[in-house]
Amino acid sequence: MTASGYLGEPVLEIRDLCVDYGAGKKAVRAITDATLTLHRGEVLGLAGESGSGKSTLAYALTRLLRAPGIITGGQVLFHSRPQGSDSTQTVDLLAAGVDELRVVRWSELSVVFQSAMHALNPVARINAQLTDMLRVHRKAMTAEQRNERAIELLRMVGITADRLHSYPHELSGGMRQRVMIAMALALEPQVVLMDEPTTALDVVTQREILEELMQLRQRLGFAIIFITHDLSLLIELADSIAIMYAGRIVERGGAQELFRSPRHPYTLGLINSFPALHGEKVRMEGIPGSPPALTALPSGCAFHPRCKFAIDRCSEEIPALLRPAADSDGTERTAACWLQTDGQTAPEQLALAAPAKLPAPRGEAAGVDLPEPDGSIK
Repeated sequence: MTASGYLGEPVLEIRDLCVDYGAGKKAVRAITDATLTLHRGEVLGLAGESGSGKSTLAYALTRLLRAPGIITGGQVLFHSRPQGSDSTQTVDLLAAGVDELRVVRWSELSVVFQSAMHALNPVARINAQLTDMLRVHRKAMTAEQRNERAIELLRMVGITADRLHSYPHELSGGMRQRVMIAMALALEPQVVLMDEPTTALDVVTQREILEELMQLRQRLGFAIIFITHDLSLLIELADSIAIMYAGRIVERGGAQELFRSPRHPYTLGLINSFPALHGEKVRMEGIPGSPPALTALPSGCAFHPRCKFAIDRCSEEIPALLRPAADSDGTERTAACWLQTDGQTAPEQLALAAPAKLPAPRGEAAGVDLPEPDGSIK
């Protein structure tokens, strides 16, 4: 399913979100005017190099950002729809009180953290960690019902019930990550935020967990914000993708459209940074240089010192996130690049430079059918 299939009802809206580290003159702007919309049932991928602001954005919208991080502007609107109801209730997560946040977290918006070993309590058994949130959020459940639900959750993610009495250190990395996913889905939330949930795992375990996750998403209908460095992974799993660079969203579009015709040179560089497993040998280009320090961002577009398509205006003015001129057909594409709005030929240059084929071996390994340009499934 493409992103266009989710343009009916938003479940989470991030509007002009700004985050600083520190305060006063020495404050460092980590997120600048981030605007995203997540629709019900959608998988939204968030990609970029380390330090681009992906995790900061995730922790800010859930109000889990630790000091010295400070949210300095914007809104995060969560459109909650209780089970069995046709009406929605909107909550501004940034303005909500502690009690209101406590109701929303886990029950309606949950998080799968990057390191399960650090997220799980090392001195508590798995059973205690699964039933604790049920005891807090589902007060009507008896102890026996909570235990039965814990067994059901483990089986749902492929773990046998005898592991309920294990400590986290007695589980493998893949099993710990499955436990985290089970905890995130325990209360059947509407949105699950995943911060690089499989980065530390081997590729076989990663594939198994992602297959299970996609099956659960289809069955339960929750929306996902999936954060990762691996853009090739998002092309297979996500409905739409947002690319971040130096604290800004620089491109947003459907996963397949973004892969076949990137509208920002940084997106093109990320796509060309992973090799195909089949086909002719090609020279890897990558992206020259390193991401800029947030304390000393270059003038204009922060990517222009590394961009081979840069023009004079790129070093002078910061481009806005707008629909590219090449995508005037109503598609939901945005890019922050002067080459798209300044009468240049960059859209064609970028399209010609993009990979000719999708990474089929990875798609086949993940059990995902990838559409061709004409909409057919190969």
